[in-house]
Amino acid sequence: MFTFHIINLCLLLVDCFVSRFYRDPQNDRVITLLPQSLLAKQSNLNSHLQNRLNAVIIRATNFVHLQIIIKEMSKFKLTIEYEGTRYSGWQMQKGGKTIQGEILDACRELFATDKLDITGAGRTDGGVHALAQIAHLEVDTDLAPLKIKYGINDRLPPDICIINVEEAHPKFHARFDANARSYIYQISRRRTAFGKKFVWWIKDPLDINLMNEAAKHFPGLKDYRYFTDEEGEQSSTKVEILHAKVNDFGDMLVFHIVGSHFLWKQVRRMTGVLVEVGRGKLSPADVASFFKIKTDIPAKLTAPPSGLFLEKVYYKDEEISYETRPVINI
Repeated sequence: MFTFHIINLCLLLVDCFVSRFYRDPQNDRVITLLPQSLLAKQSNLNSHLQNRLNAVIIRATNFVHLQIIIKEMSKFKLTIEYEGTRYSGWQMQKGGKTIQGEILDACRELFATDKLDITGAGRTDGGVHALAQIAHLEVDTDLAPLKIKYGINDRLPPDICIINVEEAHPKFHARFDANARSYIYQISRRRTAFGKKFVWWIKDPLDINLMNEAAKHFPGLKDYRYFTDEEGEQSSTKVEILHAKVNDFGDMLVFHIVGSHFLWKQVRRMTGVLVEVGRGKLSPADVASFFKIKTDIPAKLTAPPSGLFLEKVYYKDEEISYETRPVINI
């Protein structure tokens, strides 16, 4: 119905050979003069303009002065941290509790409207965590960023936290404007009472030198089709990896990876492959072959989500850091 009325309005403007039709940049409005007789034929449109399009109609003797107020929603950049253990991932889905869904519910309550949108820079899998997920929020509000931050946090469960809120450019897009993303995967060399939800405990000895030798096959623009599952929104399975290294922090190994973007389950399968190399069950040469011949080995070696963290999302002019550290100490 809304689209129908918009089309009718456009046809009306064209048909009447409008004598004046311009946009006032100071007040962000479109003003035109329409013959009274034409608008009289569109009684439903008349009512719709006033109720849905913020149109102000001033009647004159022979003409209708139509003023349409054009108001864009405000846009904010959100930095979010979360523990993903209880959730089915970032993106909303039927029958599952998600990070995006929880934040949307909190925003609907805070702003008392359903007319809002939240889009994340990346869609983390179920059980995966984030140190600094980025999302943009579009909503019609006069609230200051700090009040938005506190207002959303007051309505969120304790395992999701808005770290920062800042005003964003109207054209800013959290996902499409991102230049790179970094992840870390934590591998524990010992059993831990406090870190089980944030690590993958490997009982076998791991050769970190062999793991890093294998990791040298990841950087560059390569086809990672055998490190992911088919997923509807993936237009290509080619990913540019900028950095891949396993860091030794004693009882904790941290696999740090930076890339243009990542496919579904990609980092978890890269991690699983490296662990098998560290165990001595695969060679670095085997890893190189996974980009050349069809194989289901990476899929069979998918690491659990518990140790994976979205570390950072990079945007224009931000310097990429290739240094990392564990999220927890064990």
